[in-house]
Amino acid sequence: MTPRVVVVDHGSGNLRSAERALARVGADVIVSPDVSAAETADGCVVPGVGAFAACMEGVVACGADVMVRKRLADDRPVLGICVGMQVMFARGDEHGVRTDGIGALPGEIRRLRAERVPHMGWNTVSVPAGSRVFAGVEDQRFYFVHSYAACDVSVLPPDALVTTTRHGEDDFISAVEWRALTVTQFHPEKSGDAGADLLSSWVRSLR
Repeated sequence: MTPRVVVVDHGSGNLRSAERALARVGADVIVSPDVSAAETADGCVVPGVGAFAACMEGVVACGADVMVRKRLADDRPVLGICVGMQVMFARGDEHGVRTDGIGALPGEIRRLRAERVPHMGWNTVSVPAGSRVFAGVEDQRFYFVHSYAACDVSVLPPDALVTTTRHGEDDFISAVEWRALTVTQFHPEKSGDAGADLLSSWVRSLR
């Protein structure tokens, strides 16, 4: 049976790129602001671009924050991409303004410490043993566009599988796999064959 995936349209994110990428790897995809549709789907994707606060405002406005917490409490898969990953954390700090996130993961999003910000382009990732979604693409490069990230691995649950990437002074968190939640700071839908393989692994896990 083809997994049904809803990409949540909360007003921010590469919606059509994510839709096309997921469809190519075998999902039955719709893009919708209707969180009731996302709540009952096999998989839910929360994309996001731009600022943490603006993304979170859209998430709250459509009720996606409540929906994500409910799905995760029911052990139903959620995938967060880029700022859609960042809002899964407890809070974001941009230009001294702190905004509460969904709180599915502990920790704070902050500005990267590097000469070149935003971190834009292809970079490698350091994948932990046992990763499901990175199986077969552990040594590949992925495409990043961001100025902020979660950097404190120590606050994450001990059973979380945490992937990291180096930029400037920071080894930031580039992906987390924890229970029903998978998040990536990079854009798998823009990461060529490696990103397609990662999305394919996630979609296969929904069956």
